[in-house]
Amino acid sequence: MDRLLTRVVEVFGASQPHHAYVFANRRGTRLKALVCDGFGIWLAARRLHQGSIHWPRPGDTQIALTAEQARALVIGLPWQRLGEHASITLL
Repeated sequence: MDRLLTRVVEVFGASQPHHAYVFANRRGTRLKALVCDGFGIWLAARRLHQGSIHWPRPGDTQIALTAEQARALVIGLPWQRLGEHASITLL
């Protein structure tokens, strides 16, 4: 967690309260979200056993996601295909 927070500070200058910083491994099979809630930080991790996470292209360091896009990213769906009014329904 400290290493990820150090990376956030290197790239963005500081961590911001109520922001999440998302990291993935090279193969796109693991995802970590570092969340700064205003009181501290917490780390969530997800590992995919099949497929891979659809990740931005190299060189993209900052991307704003809608709530639906963030949900799609976390469950491994192609979040780039969701428009402004798209929604995800889990059955």
